[in-house]
Formats: sequence, C-alpha cells, structure tokens
Amino acid sequence: MKNSKKQYFRKTVFSFILFTGVLFNIKAQNQVIPLWNKIPDEIKAPDYKEKEVITDGKVQSTSLVTIPTLTTFFPNVTKPNQTAVIILPGGGYQHLAIDKEGTKVAQWFNSLGIPAFVLKYRLPSDLVMKNKNVGPLQDAQEAIRYVRQNAAKWNIDPNKIGILGFSAGGHLAATLSTHYDDKVYESAYKVSARPDFSLLIYPVISMQNDITHKGSQINLLGNNPSQDLIDSFSNEKKVTTKTPPAFLIHATDDTVVLPENSIDYYLALKKNGVTAELHLYEKGGHGFGLGINDTSKYWTRDCQEWLKVNGYN
Repeated sequence: MKNSKKQYFRKTVFSFILFTGVLFNIKAQNQVIPLWNKIPDEIKAPDYKEKEVITDGKVQSTSLVTIPTLTTFFPNVTKPNQTAVIILPGGGYQHLAIDKEGTKVAQWFNSLGIPAFVLKYRLPSDLVMKNKNVGPLQDAQEAIRYVRQNAAKWNIDPNKIGILGFSAGGHLAATLSTHYDDKVYESAYKVSARPDFSLLIYPVISMQNDITHKGSQINLLGNNPSQDLIDSFSNEKKVTTKTPPAFLIHATDDTVVLPENSIDYYLALKKNGVTAELHLYEKGGHGFGLGINDTSKYWTRDCQEWLKVNGYN
C-alpha cells in the first residue's frame, strides 16, 4: 500500500512538472514584451490607433503601430550559447505582414532549434514621431540591445544575434546593419546595436530613384526628399568593412522590389571584404514569405546551410 502511495505521489509530481513545463513553454512562446519604457521622440496622438487585420483568429497584418513590441519564440529544447534572430516583417513601411513574415518565420527558426523574436516596429509617421526617418531605426537598434542585454537569461550567445528582414523590413535590417552606430536616441543599455549577421529576403536596400520601391521611399523619407537624405538611407552606399555578414535572396522576376537592390548590396559587401552570399532565383515574384512555389520555394534550405557553415546553427 505504501509503495502504491509513493508511486501515486511520484506520478502526481511528475504530471505537475510536465504540466508546468508545458505552461512555461506556452508562456515563453507567447510572451509579448514592450520594447520601451519611454518611446523616444514620441508625439501623443489619441486618435492614432493600431489597426489589425485578423483572419481565422490570427493577426495577419497590422498598421498604425504606436507601441513597439518584441514577441518571443523559443524552441522546445534550449541549449547554451544559442544563436538568436530578430525578425522584421515587411509591408512597404505602411503595414507589417506580421503572420507570413513574422510568426511563421519565427516558428520555422524554432524548428531549427533557434530562438526568434518578432519585432512589431513603428511605421514612419509625422503624426506620432518627431523624425519619421529614424523612428523604425530606433526600434530596431533597441531590439538588438534588448536581446543582447538579456542574452544570458535566454541562454543566447550575445555574439550570435542576427537580424532578418523581408522587403521594407529588409531595408530596416540593412539600415540597422549599416547605421547601428548612429546615435538616434539615448539607450539605457551600454551594449552594441550591431547585428552579428543579417538575412535579407527580397529586401528594399536603396532609396535611389532608379531602383527603389517608391512606396517605401515616400513612406520613410516623404515626398521629394533631398539627395542627401536619399543617399543616407541607400544602404548599398553605407557598407564598410564592419558591416555584418549577409545572406540575401531575391527573385529575378520581382517587379515590385527590383533584384538590383540585393545585387548592389552584395557587390558593396564583396568590395569591402564582408562575407556574403546571394541567391537570385529565376522565378518567385515578390512577397513569397517562407516560399510558395517556383525556384524560390527552397530558400529556407539555402539559408539553413548558410547558418550552419557560418557557425550559427
């Protein structure tokens, strides 16, 4: 009888540990962290409220973001000194494709055993920020600093924190990779905002009129921006020997964001001796997320190999 009681007690304790472990995992997966205690250069606009597009109970897209957040996604098995990736969804600096280019991508990284963070960043607007040119960059810099500051708590190697961006999110990722030292706000953290690597997926890179995505240019820089402003946010012109290594993909038939964006950034990295890999797929168009069809379907496989080769997975 005593043995039965002991066995029952052990089973109960084991079940409790298992249950709390599952709860912890669910909690960790869904933790939404406000990025700022005080948002820099914020303009209060009570009528400016976030708008979400929800389908089948999932937020597909969001716009008019006022409160930037990091959503955490951790793999089931955590290891010491892990790589981590911060994900920047695209949407032309007008909205964020938060599911297709955020949540689903984070879950894919988790399947590789890599922790991921989806950044819901502020979209440039004169209504809620004093300088809309740097509002998204402030959020991106702080996201890197936040994850690096808390790396030990999450078993993350502070020297293996990468940034991934799609489309206009790719422009922000490349801007962070080339403007990480720009002092655009006062941070409470003393750690660097430099990503250790960047993954740029059909990215907007340039603001130059001949190859830029016009919608992204107007939303970020305004109508009729000066040439100096255009040059400042044309990231192919800002690459140095200290720019992080990059993995780039683009479809040749992308007519929304021309592949010359990725090509010019790759050439600038090569010229500066920075490790880089560029995949130009024959077909795929724009906005294919994790891959739908045609030759772009398997970019995640190429990306996984690049991460392995460079010691990030």
